[in-house]
Amino acid sequence: MRRTLAVLMVAVTSMVALAFLVPLALIVRETAQTRAVANAERQASALVPVLALTTGGDDLGHAMARTEAGRHGRLAIHVKGGATVGASRAPAAEVAGAAAQTRASTVELDGGYVLLRPVALDGDRSAVIEVFVPADELNRGVLASWAVLTGVAVVLVLGSVLVGDRLGARVVRAARRLGTAATALGSGDLSERIHPDGPPELKAAATAFNAMANRVTHLLAAERELAADLSHRLRTPLTALKLSLDQLGPEAEPSRQALGRLEGEVTTIISAARRPSRAAQSFGGSFGGSFGGSFGGSFGGSFRASCDAAEVLRERLAFWSALAEDQGRPWQLVGATLPVRAPVPAGELTAVVDALLGNVFRHTAEGTAFSVTLHEGRDTVGILVADAGPGIRDPEAALERGASGSGSTGLGLDIARRLAESTGGVLRLDRSSLGGAQVQVWLRLEKASKTALKDA
Repeated sequence: MRRTLAVLMVAVTSMVALAFLVPLALIVRETAQTRAVANAERQASALVPVLALTTGGDDLGHAMARTEAGRHGRLAIHVKGGATVGASRAPAAEVAGAAAQTRASTVELDGGYVLLRPVALDGDRSAVIEVFVPADELNRGVLASWAVLTGVAVVLVLGSVLVGDRLGARVVRAARRLGTAATALGSGDLSERIHPDGPPELKAAATAFNAMANRVTHLLAAERELAADLSHRLRTPLTALKLSLDQLGPEAEPSRQALGRLEGEVTTIISAARRPSRAAQSFGGSFGGSFGGSFGGSFGGSFRASCDAAEVLRERLAFWSALAEDQGRPWQLVGATLPVRAPVPAGELTAVVDALLGNVFRHTAEGTAFSVTLHEGRDTVGILVADAGPGIRDPEAALERGASGSGSTGLGLDIARRLAESTGGVLRLDRSSLGGAQVQVWLRLEKASKTALKDA
């Protein structure tokens, strides 16, 4: 491209230069010739007063010697009826013709021009002053002027080539960066971004590339989260299956081992799905904002539905109570006697409750007590899951990463946080009255302020 632009600039500038410089060169030559003829006519006019006083050969010779043309032997005076003084080069017929005229005329000869200036004397007498202008005098300064014009043309062409090359380099550099970034993105480097530079068209292309890369990153993050979410939901039926196998006795040991391997595979899938990619690391390693826009469609649209939170909690605690009894875990459900409307579908709320209770059973020892409290406020509904386990060492980090520690994949907290935030609510981690962790899921019923949520 740079070579093409350079050739194009040379061609265009050369044509423009020729269009202007050729006529200018002709004007320069014509001006030089006009100047030389005017100088000859001026010298001839200087001899007119002398002819008015005398036509003597000696007197005219002295007068001619005082002029430049006379000193160089290029001046002659033809007196009618008398002798010719000086070196004459013009043909006699041309001299005779000039004597009959009243204006000066020029005659082209080999090696230059001859100026014939008629002069009327007293009586019928007349004279013709002849001034020879050689070719060198006619073209004096023309070659130097043409050399200057040629130099100007060369400078213009070189300058246009330089400007075209700089412009081409800018375009090529921006295009190469765009191509390199596209290659890197195609090779799997989702962190590749480019700074828009170059012409407006390439800037627009770079901006579109960055938007495309962001979209691809968000979509891949959403797919990973969806895979991890679906895998996490498998834990609930697996837990029920494990409970059933525990009641079958020693003969179900092979099934229990197979179930254990299946749980391990599910954990591996969740961990692999949540492992940050290069794009995620460069983008901050967080899917909070991007996931809300990409994955929100799996929850959005259904958020307008509502359910009875008390009924959901009673149903899920009835399910988990069998495993709690088997492990000797005291539990308590508080505030779920009367119906409480929650601004989310029953299926999504069920998934959150199962995820949080599943975390309690997986990350606390058998015999550890837990409780679930349903809180109904003016603008919010809160579900508080507490346990008497060791708690979460760093609640803020757990909220930021979505992982509570102890080998947790963090999907339970992520599912709860996304559900709460989809209603404008929040997810909080705190120390429970039982001594362990307390996960608070606050769902907003209306467009209440964050202050109302904090005071709830």
